[in-house]
Amino acid sequence: MSVVLSTFELELNNLAPSFELPDAWGKIHSLHHLAGKNGTLIVFACNHCPFVIHLAKALSEFAAEAAPKGLNTIVINSNDLDKYPQDGPEPMKEFAAEHSWNFPYLIDQTQMIAKSYGAACTPDFFLLDREGKVFYTGQFDDSRPSSGKPATGADLKAAVKSLLADQPPKKGIPSSGCNIKWKPGTEPRWFPVGR
Repeated sequence: MSVVLSTFELELNNLAPSFELPDAWGKIHSLHHLAGKNGTLIVFACNHCPFVIHLAKALSEFAAEAAPKGLNTIVINSNDLDKYPQDGPEPMKEFAAEHSWNFPYLIDQTQMIAKSYGAACTPDFFLLDREGKVFYTGQFDDSRPSSGKPATGADLKAAVKSLLADQPPKKGIPSSGCNIKWKPGTEPRWFPVGR
C-alpha cells in the first residue's frame, strides 16, 4: 500500500470548480444545488482504499453533525472503474449503506473533476466557504489505518469551527492515502506523488 500526499492544486480563496456528476443510481447532482448555506465539504474517496475505510464511519458522523450548521458533505469517486470494479456503482451503494453515508456519493467517470481540484489521494478533503471558495485543504485528522488511533476528524472539525467563526482560511497538514487510480495515459502532471 503506497501512501500519497495531497497536492493542494487549488489555492486558498480560489473559487472551487463547479460540477454536475451522477450518483450510483444515475441521478445527476450539481455543486450549485448541493452546496450548504454556510459551506461545503468535498471529499475524493472510493470504496476499497484502507484510508477511506478507516475513517468512513467517522466521516458519516462528521457529516451528520455538520449538516445542522449549514455545511453539506459531498463525496466524489474518481477512480478508474474499469480497472477497479470494486469501486463501481453497485459496490458504492453497498459501501454507503454500510457506513451510513447519508450524503451524495458521486462518480467522476472522466476524472476531470479530480484533476480540476488537484486531488491526488483517497481521501482528499476540500472545505469550501459559503461563496464556494476554498477555505481549507488538509487531513481529516492524524489517524491512519495502522496508527492505532481512532478517526475523529479533529483537523477538519477545527477548520469548520474557524469557517463558521469567519476566521481566515488555512491550509492544513496534507491528507494522505492511496493514489487516485487514473486511467492509463490520462494521469495528471502531479502523478506520481508521495513517498
